[in-house]
Amino acid sequence: MRNLLIALAFVFGAGLTTQAQDSMKKTMNDKAQIVALEQTKGQFTQQQVELKAGDYVFAISNNKAGVDVGFVLVPKGADASNPDNHIKAAYVTQVVAEGATEKSNVVHLEAGEYVYFCPLNKTPQYTLTVK
Repeated sequence: MRNLLIALAFVFGAGLTTQAQDSMKKTMNDKAQIVALEQTKGQFTQQQVELKAGDYVFAISNNKAGVDVGFVLVPKGADASNPDNHIKAAYVTQVVAEGATEKSNVVHLEAGEYVYFCPLNKTPQYTLTVK
């Protein structure tokens, strides 16, 4: 009986922890705006983006790009080929298969210029301006 009570307490406690984590993620994502970007073969369909300073989640869609796609965001002027310069929170949480959409983590953007591109789909670099 004691073991059953301990097991129930553990399950109940784990459930509360999961609910608290889900609630925290929801709160963080509720404050962040979604920026939807679509990739086709060799390009993004949105070739320039303007945003206000704040928190964002990037939703990247693969519309017949012919390869899995990703997303890289770098401050303008930084060497985009150097992963140390990438804003890693902007990476999608997993590569985006054809016909799918994946999201990044929450990214806080300050005023300035950034470039975004996909090295998997070999897109050009596009400008993202934050005012």
